[in-house]
Amino acid sequence: MARSRILIVAGVLVIVIVAGAWYVFRPDTALFDRVVDEPHPGRQATVRLSGTFSPRAHQGRGRAEVLELEGGRRVLRFSDFETLDGPDLYVYLVASPDVSDGDELEAGGYLSLGPLKGNIGPQNYEIPPGADLAGYRGVAVWCYRFSVNFTAAALSAP
Repeated sequence: MARSRILIVAGVLVIVIVAGAWYVFRPDTALFDRVVDEPHPGRQATVRLSGTFSPRAHQGRGRAEVLELEGGRRVLRFSDFETLDGPDLYVYLVASPDVSDGDELEAGGYLSLGPLKGNIGPQNYEIPPGADLAGYRGVAVWCYRFSVNFTAAALSAP
């Protein structure tokens, strides 16, 4: 009888540990892609900054462009974009695209443009009106949960 209780408790502990690890690491996000296909935000767009994604903690490819649209609206556009999916991914304009941890991110400064919409495909992110882009030298796909730069692009004038 005591042995069966030990087995039950051990079984429950294993289930709790596996469920907790699944929640924290979310391995399912690495197995399934989130594909998006957003249209270009406007015909009358001027490219103000651009760059190419390169690997940081994970592989990444594609292009990032800061576009100025009619009326002064600005959009960050990803094209031919692809990276590994993960938990809690966000798009940040960053002071340095080489930032690798949360302390560096906080020290240099960043502007969150919201959650990553998908790990594959073209997508657009509104840049808030009045945001001063002079202090941002790159864009990063940042994993908030683990404080890791997945992939980044250095931005410069075309």
